[in-house]
Amino acid sequence: MTAAEKQTGGLDGAAEPAGRQFWRRVDRAAGGLAADLVLYLLATGFAAVTAVTSTLLPHRAWGAVAAVGYLAATIAVLGQLLARRRRPESRLAGTGARAVLTVVTWAGTALLPLVWQAVERVGGRLDRAQEEVLVVEHSGARLLDSGTPYLTRDAIAALPGGEQLLGYTPYQPGMALFGLPRALAGTAWWTDARIWFAVATAVALGLAVMLLRRPAPTISAASPVADRSGAATAGRAAARDAALVRAVQLATVLPVCALTLATGGDDLPVLALCLLALAYAARDRYLGAGLAVGLAAALKLFAWPVALVLLVHAVLQGRRAGLRLAVGALGLPIVALVPAQLVDSAALVENVLRFPLGHGLVSSPAASPFPGYLIAQALPGGRVIAAGLLVAAGLLIAVLLLRRPPRTAASAALFCGYGLLAAILLMPSTRFGYLLYPVAFLAWVPALRLARVPADPTESRPAPVPTAVP
Repeated sequence: MTAAEKQTGGLDGAAEPAGRQFWRRVDRAAGGLAADLVLYLLATGFAAVTAVTSTLLPHRAWGAVAAVGYLAATIAVLGQLLARRRRPESRLAGTGARAVLTVVTWAGTALLPLVWQAVERVGGRLDRAQEEVLVVEHSGARLLDSGTPYLTRDAIAALPGGEQLLGYTPYQPGMALFGLPRALAGTAWWTDARIWFAVATAVALGLAVMLLRRPAPTISAASPVADRSGAATAGRAAARDAALVRAVQLATVLPVCALTLATGGDDLPVLALCLLALAYAARDRYLGAGLAVGLAAALKLFAWPVALVLLVHAVLQGRRAGLRLAVGALGLPIVALVPAQLVDSAALVENVLRFPLGHGLVSSPAASPFPGYLIAQALPGGRVIAAGLLVAAGLLIAVLLLRRPPRTAASAALFCGYGLLAAILLMPSTRFGYLLYPVAFLAWVPALRLARVPADPTESRPAPVPTAVP
């Protein structure tokens, strides 16, 4: 923290809570390289263990490749630490170098394993993609053939027992778009749905980073505070860039994210679009925020709570901001649902509502040992109890939204992170991989807080808004 930041009690102009100060010190130790080393070292171990012990063959294949990528990143960070020790201001150990290493590591631990598995899959390996990849590709073919990505309950019942699970498409209609390349161009490595998941993820995250790094308003050189403002702005921008590197790391190279993209991938474009929406909101561009979160909500239900939180946030900024966000956040999911509703509403309900709620012909294989799942399996009437706890958590969050609404994009990200964490832990059927959502939202908070730089440091600042949520 710079001297100017210490005088103001932190980058937000208010004294920071002790807990936040502690994590800030941990995150910035050795210019961020200490945490980088821990991240890549633990990721190396995770990938190696996955390669040896996982019961899922696509995961084992990912681990064998990713372990090498993470190990190379670990060695690179050790080199950066050495360069920093010899020369503290070395560019090899700076934020820019850390950002480059993040991109290279993502390429080696997510994109390379993804392309490798896509090529082997085209060559005849049937164990080089998770079920969701097949589901999305089949839904794209059905969208072309019948105008809806969904099969009816009767059509699913007519499938052989082992194929009924793949007959369900528990996504919003927009997800079928990622299956169109294979439906239109045939079987090739580049028509694998995961390739297009990765493209969408990279584009959305790249736009989000560009938005948050946009130069701040400048002060006239004739202003008596220009020199002080320039120093404060430079310090804040450096802290923002460091926060962005950490945020992008936890949305890309974190093993749960890299593994998910390489083997399945449907959650990553949804997450990236939500992060893009938060970045637009931080810049007061609510039409863009609405379009981004609306696209995400047209892909998967996980984005709907994010759209609700952002809508509350936008309404607090004024009627015009609320209307602009609502155009995309509500309009795009509705536009995506209308064709499927008109073609076969019963098929839509069967796939999007009945199956996720446990009323389909087959049950979801999601079975991570979180509290909701354990309660549903171990107690009499456990599924009802878990569902009740989930509803109670949702009501509590709704009350907090009304009583302490998110007045900043950062506080909106906090609501999304903690709210989805509660939902994932209490859902009767869930996956460990879903944790990528709350981790990424919470990691995005510091960068969102630092996205704004006041044009004049002498301007009065409003009192900080409480952002704590359970």
